Amino acid sequence: MAGTDDRGGGAQLARTVGLGGAVVLGLGSILGTGAFVALGLGAGAAGAWLPVAVVAAGLLAACNGLSSAQLAAKLPSSGGTYLYAQRLLNPMAGTMAGATFLVAKSCSAATAALGAVSYAVRLATGEPASGLVVTVGAAAVVVATAALVVGGLRRSNAVNAGLVAVTLAGLGVFVWAAYGWGAGVIGGAGGTRQAASLNGNGVEMGIGVLEAAALCFVAYTGYGRVATLGEEIKHPRRNIPVAVVATLAVSAAAYLLVTLAALYAVGPAGFAVAAEGGATLENVLHMSGAPGWARGAVAVAAVAAMLGVLLNLVLGLSRVALAMGRGGELPKAFAKLDKSGKTPLVAVMGVAVVILLAVATGSIAAAWSFSAVTVLIYYGLTNAAALRLAAKDRIAPKWVSWAGLIGCVGLAAFVEGPYLIAAMLLLGAAAAWHTIARLMQ
Repeated sequence: MAGTDDRGGGAQLARTVGLGGAVVLGLGSILGTGAFVALGLGAGAAGAWLPVAVVAAGLLAACNGLSSAQLAAKLPSSGGTYLYAQRLLNPMAGTMAGATFLVAKSCSAATAALGAVSYAVRLATGEPASGLVVTVGAAAVVVATAALVVGGLRRSNAVNAGLVAVTLAGLGVFVWAAYGWGAGVIGGAGGTRQAASLNGNGVEMGIGVLEAAALCFVAYTGYGRVATLGEEIKHPRRNIPVAVVATLAVSAAAYLLVTLAALYAVGPAGFAVAAEGGATLENVLHMSGAPGWARGAVAVAAVAAMLGVLLNLVLGLSRVALAMGRGGELPKAFAKLDKSGKTPLVAVMGVAVVILLAVATGSIAAAWSFSAVTVLIYYGLTNAAALRLAAKDRIAPKWVSWAGLIGCVGLAAFVEGPYLIAAMLLLGAAAAWHTIARLMQ
């Protein structure tokens, strides 16, 4: 194996994923809730300035991606920033990183499950689904996904590759149909919450763009799955950085194309309204009068995309839980692999339960907003850990990590107040848990 292998204790997962598989992992984690849900939520804050927010979020994600890549190349083991913060900052910072990741990505996974069912019901019936149907359906999808992940990463990644192909094809159909039947109103009124201010007040416009950037940032963070699953990637020092950069480049291009097409088709206010129904892009095409076959193709791609995101999130969450079990932050049972040595069975089951709790809220917008602030905190810790790397271990200048750290902290402040307060309470609970666990050892 190339590079340094600094794994934790306990049984180790096999390195079965090459460069192509790593890129597919990243794309499968990104091109789902981001394209089919988050962009519409961002339109409600930034209005016609949404493309600026998408680019700003992408630039911040690039800084964070480079920080994550060099950390994963140095410490190619399961756990992501939980491991990096623990080794390079301090053990309590590691606990905070692990807690914020588990909560943030469980909320993202719940968003994916809820969104997949929303699109599926709209595809099958032509009508929006009731809240109860979406919640129950999403719970069933989570259970089925966890069962697939128990089969191991090689089998999961084969399914993921197919889902990514369907997703990219569906996004291509959306862009083509949006421009073909759209109203050409890209420069129209602002989003539902910022319409008046975006048309007149520069300060309010800036706040809306920053809030939208925070919401859109989460849509890029699937590249972190490549780092989180670093223990299972071949030649990590070479493959992880290349996979992260490739994943971000493809996803940024896709997001911009989808954003511009949606704004052209129905305008920013229409894009924001479309997001309120759950099946955002399908709603955009319905509002623009696109033919039924195009709407159906987009709905199928949306379901595939969000199932792919859910699959990758369960994989990533279970590997962080595995690392936290190894480190004593979770019960030791989470550190055990099944008899085949392919999967951390208890960790997969545990994260499925957490995701089910998030699904029970039934709210896509609430789950996504809480995910936004907690994931910004998580990547703030990632950049802080990257700043502690020795010069010989860097693949990017130190200012990249400083930019990522400042950007994460700054954007977190623009997420709605209740979610920010809840995130602070989560950090306090993680610190208390770390202290109690150490006293009990």
